[in-house]
Amino acid sequence: MAYITLKNINKIYPNGFHAVHNFNLEIEKGEFVVFVGPSGCGKSTTLRMIAGLEDISNGEFLLDGKRANEMGPREREIAMVFQSYALYPQMTVYDNIAFGLTLQGVDEDVIEERVQNTARILGLTDYLDRLPRALSGGQRQRVAIGRAIIRKVGIFLMDEPLSNLDAKQRVTMRYEIAQIHQETGATTIYVTHDQTEAMTLADRIVVMKDGYVQQIGTPYELYFQPANVFVAGFIGEPPMNFIRGIVKNGRISFGSAQLDLSQKLGRIKEYEGEEIVFGFRPEAIQLGEQPDGYQIPCQVELTEMLGDNTNIYITAGDQQAILKVDSHDTPEVDTQLTFSIPYDSVYLFDGKTGNVIQ
Repeated sequence: MAYITLKNINKIYPNGFHAVHNFNLEIEKGEFVVFVGPSGCGKSTTLRMIAGLEDISNGEFLLDGKRANEMGPREREIAMVFQSYALYPQMTVYDNIAFGLTLQGVDEDVIEERVQNTARILGLTDYLDRLPRALSGGQRQRVAIGRAIIRKVGIFLMDEPLSNLDAKQRVTMRYEIAQIHQETGATTIYVTHDQTEAMTLADRIVVMKDGYVQQIGTPYELYFQPANVFVAGFIGEPPMNFIRGIVKNGRISFGSAQLDLSQKLGRIKEYEGEEIVFGFRPEAIQLGEQPDGYQIPCQVELTEMLGDNTNIYITAGDQQAILKVDSHDTPEVDTQLTFSIPYDSVYLFDGKTGNVIQ
């Protein structure tokens, strides 16, 4: 039996706004699950329902096999880390970390031992006497995480904990959160709008849009086996390129190139006269003409040299796309080139539903 189970969970506010639709998920003990999606997709609302901070409109929430809809936040034995850190400014780092145990009346010797162990895990030993205002953003976030993990509860909920940090701090904290998860073994549910955080931290990812779950899977599954156009475009940086076209004689146009879709889909005749979305990832291409792939002539409009690779912005007729190549292969702007898309790197989606065509 799953450790956490959500069955047909819905959230409908008094004004009638339906924030979460029929959310279904089973989470195993010790799993790290990330909810990801754009702002307003319902991921934080779902997290707050799990925490007991929002009522569940209908559906069933089970903790270790027991119905938990009516349980209060304390009964659920869940620790939550917020985006805003929520530290007490007048308390030292030591007192902030120890606060939950102090409220529970835990013996001072036990608190001392557990605070020291927690500080060691988080690299905060030298900062225990400082006030939060004397810390960097990354250090404050570590204190907030420390206050959660010291309670030794079974479930950690994290709501966009890294969004207030700069890019370098986010990379460092991602590593530290992954290390903490390995060390504690706690079941963790993590909310973010950053797909890089999701891909690097998660055992499984739940992709949401407009209150609906779009796909649940491992980072590998979401990247290589996206269920629809939304997931394919949301996961990956730069995002997947999409070319929309009406199928005519089994082909669609990409600039001057006529792409024979039967090379990818034997039953393409079923889609004759229908709109198809032709997708490919920027990094999947090869420069020059290659066998076993689609050959696309194009013009280079802009290049972005990023160090180990370069993003190339191209046009082919009235279509635009981004290519990702080795920096040593960076072409000049306004030059003409041909690139190849291997057949096995192409994704086809139904133009009406957006769903992948298997």
